[in-house]
Amino acid sequence: MNLNINLRTSVYLMLFLALGGTLNSCSDDVNPNVLIASSVDSAFTITPVTGEVNTYILTSKIPGIIESYWDIGYGPYLGKMTEKIVLPDAGTYTVKHIAVAAGGKTETTAHDIVVATSDPAKPNLVRGGFFSTPADAAQWTSAKLSPTGAAFWSFATGSATIHAGGGAQEGIYQAIDVVKDKEYTIDMLVTSASGSDETWFEVYAGTTVPVDGVEYKDNKVMGLSTWDGCAKNPFLGRLSIVGCVKNEKSGDVSNVVKFNTTGKIYLLIRSGGNGNKFTKDGITIGRVEMRAK
Repeated sequence: MNLNINLRTSVYLMLFLALGGTLNSCSDDVNPNVLIASSVDSAFTITPVTGEVNTYILTSKIPGIIESYWDIGYGPYLGKMTEKIVLPDAGTYTVKHIAVAAGGKTETTAHDIVVATSDPAKPNLVRGGFFSTPADAAQWTSAKLSPTGAAFWSFATGSATIHAGGGAQEGIYQAIDVVKDKEYTIDMLVTSASGSDETWFEVYAGTTVPVDGVEYKDNKVMGLSTWDGCAKNPFLGRLSIVGCVKNEKSGDVSNVVKFNTTGKIYLLIRSGGNGNKFTKDGITIGRVEMRAK
């Protein structure tokens, strides 16, 4: 399952140029003059986990590899040589392994995983979270925080992007039904081809009903914040991995939420920046998910 996000390639390049500039480790298969591996094997195997629904073990070939980056549709993240993944929804997933060897030399191998049946215990509670159609975009309501239109959300196939200027911010939200004392996880793909300053991107899951034009503050779960040290540079990945905003309830960086009542909560995403310091490329989201843990 792939997102139509044009920033992906440029952020990939920036990520691995950075890796190439900082990795200096040796391996058995290197050019002795410049400490750059002459080859790297990114091959990997996929093994279903017995007794666990839609769960797989990805195993890379360890010799000569310094780090393994995996991409299951949310952008590459640093994982383990043996990585466990869960794919709750039915569909065909292209899983990529980016193997990093000495000197930052990389190679990528991709395999498809076909998930025949969705996990009935972990449906995505977010409606229109993949932004596949105009009907998906219509599931989201504007918080109307920017009456001048200086900040606004735009929708494309597979994504939504927040644009902000002049110190403005804007939010989108929807209602979701939850069960008392049940734990849920929230996540999404976030990306920007350029960094920001004095910028926030915050995700809330609260019981308070949003009011047009009023900044929402009920139960901050996760996000990006240049004051906390993220979103200053280009980024691509799951918010749970690239984000740095602490969960209001747990006090640490966590995407887990739990509620003390059964009923409706409101998943709200709002973002903006001071002055004109918000990224010129906007912050793009996709694959917004909320699932039972």
